[in-house]
Amino acid sequence: WIYTAQSVTLLCRLFALIPLYFIGRFLIGGKKSFWAILILLILPYPARFGSDVLRGWPYVLFLATGFLFLLWGAERGKWWSFGIVGLVTGLGFIVRPECVQLMVYSILWLLVRLLKPKCNMSRPKLLCALFILLIGFALPVAPCVIEAGRIIPPKLGGLIDFPKEHVTFSFQSQSENEPNVESDNSIDTIVSSLGNITKSIGRLVERISENLMYFFVPALLIGIYCRFRKQSSATDIERFFMPVFIILNVIIMILLYSGYEYISRRHCLPLVVFLIFYVVTGLEVLGSRLGSRNTQSRSEAALNSRRWFFILLAIGAAVCLPKLVRPVRIEKQGYRDAAKWLNENTAQGDLIAMPDSRIGFYAERSRIEYIDDEIPAKAKYVVRIEKSENPISDSDSVLRKEYSCWVNVKKKEKKLAIYRVI
Repeated sequence: WIYTAQSVTLLCRLFALIPLYFIGRFLIGGKKSFWAILILLILPYPARFGSDVLRGWPYVLFLATGFLFLLWGAERGKWWSFGIVGLVTGLGFIVRPECVQLMVYSILWLLVRLLKPKCNMSRPKLLCALFILLIGFALPVAPCVIEAGRIIPPKLGGLIDFPKEHVTFSFQSQSENEPNVESDNSIDTIVSSLGNITKSIGRLVERISENLMYFFVPALLIGIYCRFRKQSSATDIERFFMPVFIILNVIIMILLYSGYEYISRRHCLPLVVFLIFYVVTGLEVLGSRLGSRNTQSRSEAALNSRRWFFILLAIGAAVCLPKLVRPVRIEKQGYRDAAKWLNENTAQGDLIAMPDSRIGFYAERSRIEYIDDEIPAKAKYVVRIEKSENPISDSDSVLRKEYSCWVNVKKKEKKLAIYRVI
């Protein structure tokens, strides 16, 4: 099962490169798209996500495929392509519910074109496109909704309910002598919410920078600026869909951090994958600026610009390769060690609570994830990640430590401990 899951993830990563290339070809041209896909292949962290039991690349496969048919249908006026978009979105929704964002883009574009029919599709065709979009989405999703008994997954439902749980406002009238306690609480809540948004954006920028190995971040910013300025060659479809994609995914990341107080590198994978095309644009702009210095003829400037582009690309590859060629699980070998201990020292039917479900998957045991150190009911063992300077006491009356190991043997910053519930 482990090798099967890893193989499926790797195949999904390889297949995802096909629609991603054609998306890049639509946005920036075939040659630039080729270099963008090459940069994506040498980035260490996206490569590691394709070698582990994670839903990141399967999700990107469906997201990229649906996005490609959406761009193609919007550009050429093929109303039936929206049915494919709905079908792919429904299949991707089963993998990760965030894939439903394709429905948001499609419906938004169709409604805008219905209100402003400056399009190569008539209004009847736009209505047909909307209808088959919804039908295509419902075909794979409806059986799963009936089986699960709910439409919104629990984790996504928690993100949607977060503002309702944490933000409350009072409009009741108060006398002049009564202190405005609710107003103060509302102000504190607003300040706290703004602080969470600021922290989440900072964490998001940090995670994207880590995925891009920091070196490609300036090129990304320059590429986005040059691509969306007024004088650029970006099409109206690109100006519509790409900003909406960026804004919606940033909102998803903000909600994730506000609800669960974490953003990992794999959560930023869609943003990194779809923005990689603008890294090439930024590298070309940087190469053009460096190549045009101290040159007089246009041919010499063009040759120097091309040379500088490949120099910058080679430097980026040199930055990425040391991490890329390292063993995949060297930073989290403790996960495998803990999984091996659980497999050898626990019963097949024991329920294990853990912060990362991959530990239980590799241990071949039933598992349940937990948050904020709350021990789930019926759990026989609990896996915890502890900082070395602040371990959990062995005298705990509920838990008894059975095993511990370093998450990363070289850094020795965090330990992974297994406790038995007594």
